[in-house]
Parts: sequence; C-alpha cells; structure tokens
Amino acid sequence: MKKKIVTVLLVLFVAGGVASCINSPSDNSTKTTETQAETSTQAENISETEVQTEKETESESQAAKETKSQVPSEYTSALKSAETYSKHMHMSKEGIRQQLTSEYGDQFSEEAANYAVENLDADWNENALETAKSYSENMHMSKEGIRQQLTSEHGEQFTSEEADYAVENLDADWNENALETAKNYRDNMNMSPSAIHDQLTSEYGEQFTSEEADYAIEHLDD
Repeated sequence: MKKKIVTVLLVLFVAGGVASCINSPSDNSTKTTETQAETSTQAENISETEVQTEKETESESQAAKETKSQVPSEYTSALKSAETYSKHMHMSKEGIRQQLTSEYGDQFSEEAANYAVENLDADWNENALETAKSYSENMHMSKEGIRQQLTSEHGEQFTSEEADYAVENLDADWNENALETAKNYRDNMNMSPSAIHDQLTSEYGEQFTSEEADYAIEHLDD
C-alpha cells in the first residue's frame, strides 16, 4: 500500500514538472510579443514626430520664400547698398539712412531706406571703432575730437553710446597724435609754439588735454 502511494506521488510530481515546462515557453512568448508590440508603437510614434517636424520645417521654409518674394525690388536694392556702406565705409545707421535717401546719393524712398537699415546685419559699435581708427591714424585727432566727429549731425551720426565704445576701445597714442598735429601747424601754418598749444587745447580746436599739448610742444623739435 505504501509503495502504491509513493508511486502515485512520483507520478503527480513528474506530471507537474512537465506542465510547468509546457507553460513557461508560452509565457515567455507572450512577454516577447508584448515587448515587440510596445517597440513597434514607439517606432511609429517617433516616425510620426519626424514626419511632423519635416512638414513644419518645409512650411517655415516656404513661408520665408513667400515673404522674401513679397519684398519690393527697391527694398532689396537699398539693403544691398546699405550692406556696402556698412562693410566698406563703416558708416553709422543714420549715416547710411541719409545716404540712401539723399538726392545727391542713392535717392531711394524713405520706406526702402528704413527697410534697409532695419534689416541690415551690422555691428554699429565696430563701425564706429573702425571710423575712429581712421580719424586717429590719418588725421591724428584727439580723443574728444574723434568723439565729437562721430556723433555730429554734420559728421558720422553715430549714437553717443557707439562713440563712447569707439574711443574707449581705440588703441591710440594721444601724445603722438598731438605731436603730429602740432608739427602740421608749425610746418604748414608757421604758428608759434604758444599759438600751437592754444590751438591744440581749444574746445573749438583740436581738444587735446593740456598734458598732451605740453608733450607735443616739448617734442616739437625732436
């Protein structure tokens, strides 16, 4: 009797193990199928996002082309002229606007000129600095003389901030500028050292500092 019971238990144990082995692959297969489905869904979502992004990019590109095509040819011509004045002559925003509309200049309409200067990619501080360099190197002007010329409505028409940037970042030897200017007064106008000193420091003249004018007079005969 005991042997029969043991035999029955062994049969049940083996049968249970077989059933477990049979069920296990099925469960794994189900999990694999679910994972593949999730991956497929994610891929579809990514694909849809990429397609949507491409459509938006194409739409923006098309809108930009349409906007550009709607700009009058006079406006684009004014912009090209403005770019030349900025890149090669380092002019100010207002200086370019005035040149574009001048009857002795480009004679564009005010609307075209406004479009040009507002859409011009320019660094006005750097334009002011380049112009200041020219005044220093070629005309040996003083710091204040250059600042005044840069902001003058009859001069370059830069803003006060742009002019300040220019003179503060200008690598100039103001003593040497004063000396070169003094030599010019002496050689071409036959002025006395005292008169030259006054002219160098005058607010209506060169606007050098007293120290810079002193240096110039002291080294006038070097």
